[in-house]
Amino acid sequence: MKRVFLIVLDSFGIGAMPDSDAFGDVGVNTLASCATSRHLHIPNLIKAGLGNIDGVTCLPKADLPTGAVCRLAEASQGKDTTIGHWEIAGIVSKTPMPTYPDGFPEEILAPFREATGRGVLANAPWSGTAVIDKYGAEHMRTGDLIVYTSADSVFQIAAHEDIVPPEQLYEYCRIARKLLQGKHGVGRVIARPFIGEPGTFSRTSNRHDFSLEPPADTLLDALQKAGYATIGVGKIHDIFAGQGVSEHVYNKSNANGMDHTAAYAKQDFEGLCFVNLVDFDMQFGHRRDVDGYAKALSEFDAWLGDFLPTLGEDDMVIITADHGCDPAYTATTDHTREYVPMLALGKGIQPVNLGTRASFADIAATVADMFGVSLDTPGKSFANKLF
Repeated sequence: MKRVFLIVLDSFGIGAMPDSDAFGDVGVNTLASCATSRHLHIPNLIKAGLGNIDGVTCLPKADLPTGAVCRLAEASQGKDTTIGHWEIAGIVSKTPMPTYPDGFPEEILAPFREATGRGVLANAPWSGTAVIDKYGAEHMRTGDLIVYTSADSVFQIAAHEDIVPPEQLYEYCRIARKLLQGKHGVGRVIARPFIGEPGTFSRTSNRHDFSLEPPADTLLDALQKAGYATIGVGKIHDIFAGQGVSEHVYNKSNANGMDHTAAYAKQDFEGLCFVNLVDFDMQFGHRRDVDGYAKALSEFDAWLGDFLPTLGEDDMVIITADHGCDPAYTATTDHTREYVPMLALGKGIQPVNLGTRASFADIAATVADMFGVSLDTPGKSFANKLF
């Protein structure tokens, strides 16, 4: 194997896990919700075998699928981006990261206010768009920072770019990241810049995530130490706090991320290109926009049809997800606890159905196996079934 393009369709779940009720998610299914939209047109994913995966009943099955497929359960105790990506890369998190359904305590906020010299607004779980609509005008008047969280382990800071330039906001996030360690070690501190006037605020593409460092070596570390390229596209560098990433580029949109991936495919490298396409989650899942999510999947599918023929004999594409975010689930606007798909595609890949597997970490074990590198992970490789 020369190159693996590991593409995470951020939040593309395919149905509730057995323990989803314990996470507040009843009957969730991101794919099934998208399948209700007349805008869903994904012939390449269906041809690959997406409809053949265990539990998928909303799509037709391919008689002669072109890819190896399976359904992956999340072994970690969470349903957020950081834990999901860490598990894809080989780390299973048995202890959930801290969440703050009642807002952050003074032992966090007091030193944060002192270090930044700014007050704090909101301090509760909020939808990212709703919180700036509610507090944006007051923020512009006072300069206080909009600090909020969600059901996930996140500390989010929203600020208008005319009041707090993005670089200054990033520095405030670095301050928060240093404070949020130990028992308060949230998965991510997130900068959420926005623009506009009251009533017409909108978030910009200058979002930046400051993640907790992975507690152990990941697939990225193992490959990098063995001399392979480890390229991060989109949020990958931030999710892993830069650990194990030899080169990275940020995305302004899914389309921009797909362009970056296609550009890397034209380069001569040996190793892993790890891609996150976040619009599925950020633009459509959290906003409970079924048609928007379906259109985004259709756009990815069309791109995939053009991308696959450009790859070499020793290249492979793995398509998966890090959690769900059912755009039709109205009980919350947060992520949903779901199984995720795994589709492996390439000129030498056997079209095998691998059933349901116990952990996202099976992907890390498989990629490590294919490159012949050692990785300490509970994941189980399926590399011997692909060729």
